[in-house]
Amino acid sequence: MSTSAKSSPPAPLFNWLDHRATGVLCHPTSFPSAHGIGVFDDGAGRFLDFLHDAGFKYWQVCPLGPTGYGDSPYQCFSSFAGNPYLIDPTALVTAGLLPMSALDGLRALDAQAVDFGALYQVKRPLLFAAHAAWINQARPPLPYGDFPRFQADNAHWLTSYALFSALKDHHEGRPWWEWTADTRSLASAQKSAVAQLVATRAEAYAFIQYFFFGQWQALRTRASQLGISIIGDTPIFTALDSADVWASPHLFQLDKKTLRPTAVAGVPPDYFSADGQLWGNPLYDWAAHAADGYTWWLDRLRANFALCDVVRLDHFRGFDAYWAIPASAPTARTGSWQPGPGIDFFKKVRRAMPAVKLIAEDLGELSPSVVTLREATGLPGMAILQFAFGGDAKNLYLPHNQRANSVVYPGTHDNDTTLGWYATTDEKARDHVRRYFRVSGQDVGWDFVRASFASVANVVVIPLQDLFSLGSSARINSPGTSQGNWTWRYRAEQLRALHDGSASYLRQLTALYGRDSSAIVLPAG
Repeated sequence: MSTSAKSSPPAPLFNWLDHRATGVLCHPTSFPSAHGIGVFDDGAGRFLDFLHDAGFKYWQVCPLGPTGYGDSPYQCFSSFAGNPYLIDPTALVTAGLLPMSALDGLRALDAQAVDFGALYQVKRPLLFAAHAAWINQARPPLPYGDFPRFQADNAHWLTSYALFSALKDHHEGRPWWEWTADTRSLASAQKSAVAQLVATRAEAYAFIQYFFFGQWQALRTRASQLGISIIGDTPIFTALDSADVWASPHLFQLDKKTLRPTAVAGVPPDYFSADGQLWGNPLYDWAAHAADGYTWWLDRLRANFALCDVVRLDHFRGFDAYWAIPASAPTARTGSWQPGPGIDFFKKVRRAMPAVKLIAEDLGELSPSVVTLREATGLPGMAILQFAFGGDAKNLYLPHNQRANSVVYPGTHDNDTTLGWYATTDEKARDHVRRYFRVSGQDVGWDFVRASFASVANVVVIPLQDLFSLGSSARINSPGTSQGNWTWRYRAEQLRALHDGSASYLRQLTALYGRDSSAIVLPAG
């Protein structure tokens, strides 16, 4: 009887995570500064110095885009632009565009938490005043290279974003579908008289982006010099009221007459939510994306990699199948699973950008087809220690079940701090933690840090709040709530104390668990 050799499965598309390393999760808004929010200044530099001295190789951030209602970086006015609030305003003073006294209003803001409403009232006018001063001074040279060159290099997104933002101001902040008929699309707006009316305002938005990208690139260069790579974050969906949807409505599931979504994004009911989660984002018309070779997505990823070294793909399962909810539905209960682009999308990414480093956010209940897609791409997934306890030994997030090709976190930006979680979870989970790690639970934050370092997962990322041993008051985001998130900031003295007291210990953990070949060697005994 003849036999045939079994064919080997195809090699994964991406296979980049071949080392063990550690990182810290901290969104830049949380940095200390004198300006009401974390900015790209010396405070950011001191954070990088801590990472270096403690042996960390990765700094993970949330999306860096311009935020709108709710202040969430996962609901931005653009998938390409940067958040103006993160600009260090002292650079505008140094460039001679603002007097130092202009920053007095920022210095009066809360130093302990971000007040986005106050920033809107105080910081935004300063940025536009700097642009007006630049024009009045006959456009002198700027500190981050040639401004027209910046505009030209980024024209594929900057032109539409700047015009969108200027038109939004012209229409008193209303969403684009409520604008005048001649401005409800990029194509018609560019031909309208209103475009000329807001031209200076549009240039101001481009000018502000110039400062954001100039300062970010300087910070990224500093990180690279210290041997630190930056992990960025790409939300799978875009905000409906965004330059993305306004400029390219044909790429989304919109009614052709009303330009309103026919279906929206979310997740179905599960153990945690009887109604599911109704996110409300417009859904992609994946057939339209495939027809032009996923050009918009490739441009988006290129923009992400211009900012970061590694990119986390949020809601990875949506590339396999997404939950489509009728736009009129009051909850996410009514919906259906629809096919995403699948492996075809990732093949296009691999062909266009063969060396990119992506992480799949694959948390939650995964269908077999999602696991198959993740394995076919070769992308590292994620594991959350807080999700590991209270069940049985088969829980995939328990350290003994984790995979090498993954990134482990005690918790993410969507979780409570580890101390907060331990204090509020049920006694069954707390008992499981104590028995599993053979600890008392008195120092559970650091117990989770050590367990993460010891994990077989190749990369571990620790939220900065856990290194500070902070409770629930330091939580940065509570999913499902629209207010009071993204406000947490740390104080400069907290980082100094952590640096002085724990940097050496963290380097020892790094060496002990083989996460950096250049780390110090532990003394014997």
